[in-house]
Amino acid sequence: MNDAEISKQVQQMVRFIKQEAEEKANEIAVSAEEEFNIEKLQIVEAEKRKIKQEYERKEKQLDIRKRIDYSMQLNASRLKVLQTQDDLVQGMKNAAEQQLATISESHHEYRVLLKELIVQALLRLKESSVLLRCRESDVDLVFNVLDDAKNEYIEKAGVEHVQIHVDNHKFLPPGPDSEGHGQFCSGGVVLASKDGRIVCENTLDARLGVVFKQKLPEIRRRLFGGSGA
Repeated sequence: MNDAEISKQVQQMVRFIKQEAEEKANEIAVSAEEEFNIEKLQIVEAEKRKIKQEYERKEKQLDIRKRIDYSMQLNASRLKVLQTQDDLVQGMKNAAEQQLATISESHHEYRVLLKELIVQALLRLKESSVLLRCRESDVDLVFNVLDDAKNEYIEKAGVEHVQIHVDNHKFLPPGPDSEGHGQFCSGGVVLASKDGRIVCENTLDARLGVVFKQKLPEIRRRLFGGSGA
């Protein structure tokens, strides 16, 4: 083999090696680009998932906040309605108390009522000796009806006698003033057993409180409907 042939063969080998190197380089470039695209796609998908999860988390938080705000507003509205209803009911009771305060102004009617309240309290206590307490302004009226009350009680209870001691030292509060300040009593009596262990509060205000409590469900039902509870 002469020099020309050797040179030709060397050139062929160089071209082959060069071509093979270029093909390998292309394969590496293509493979690298594919890996890059795959990795890029994975990163993009991962970021999309993160963004979606963050969006869902914030959306859930917003939904929870909306529910909480709605619940708070609903509760506030309910409380406002209940407070308005309570104010109306209390207003009715206040109006009834104002009417009670005028009963004692009619001496004849109040005299009859006072006697009935005493008899009723005696029948509840069924004691042979009791202490009676009233408003200071009602003392004379109480003494005026005391004998009639005793006789009616003796007849109804079927007893022989009863002693009623009127407290001339400690009185029930006076009637309500024009401004409605302080404790007051619209009238009536409080009776207690001799030892003070049994007490019957038979004032007009106490009777109103009992009746109002008993009739409250009916009052609320008539005013606002529903069960009245």
